[in-house]
Amino acid sequence: MIFFIGAQPFGPLNLLTRPPILIPRPETEHWVLRIAETYAPSPQKPVKLLDLATGSGCIPLLLCHLWTPGSIDAHAVDICPHALSLANDNASLNGIPTRSVSNEKMQNTFTTSMANILDDTFPDAATRMASPFDIITSNPPYISWKDYVRLPKSVKDFEDPRALFGGPSGFEFYYAITRLICREDILKPGGLLALEVGHDQAEKVESLVLETGRFRQTGIWLDLWEKQRTVIAQLW
Repeated sequence: MIFFIGAQPFGPLNLLTRPPILIPRPETEHWVLRIAETYAPSPQKPVKLLDLATGSGCIPLLLCHLWTPGSIDAHAVDICPHALSLANDNASLNGIPTRSVSNEKMQNTFTTSMANILDDTFPDAATRMASPFDIITSNPPYISWKDYVRLPKSVKDFEDPRALFGGPSGFEFYYAITRLICREDILKPGGLLALEVGHDQAEKVESLVLETGRFRQTGIWLDLWEKQRTVIAQLW
């Protein structure tokens, strides 16, 4: 692999990084690799994926890279134009085409959209993208105000607050995501939801998902440091 200045390995990918977009973390890499190993779409049974608050595009791009060509159509959403620009640059760097330039069916494709997932109109916007989806993923902002003000100056001065601050309680984006998945036209039957969470948020987020009454199975995955890191849920 050739490494670039301002780049970060993420699985077998080499992703460009630039401020103010968060640098992909090994915690995220760990659970995305697990999804790639656990679920195996194919060109005969392809999946549509929606990644919310995509940042560098690391989650959908890694799955596009690892899964068989023609098995995934990934859609990435972010409110920040700098994030979407970076995500598209990373797709280009790693040879993952967008739907607008792909002329072959046997390719995994990647598309970005600018949207605010906290906006009340976002569920309607999501349905116009490519829904229903087979998989929804997100590593959303989840730092509470109490924790945000305690962050070191080196973080607060260089990282985009919109990528860190999850509202006063830290759960604002999870509330928005659970409102989204209550829509029957968003996630297909048997569909997968995967949400990265803060170190003490997993059980609360799992409860929010269960309260929708739409999921037949949930679980919490640990990260490399044995911390509860990812809430996984499968729709009825």
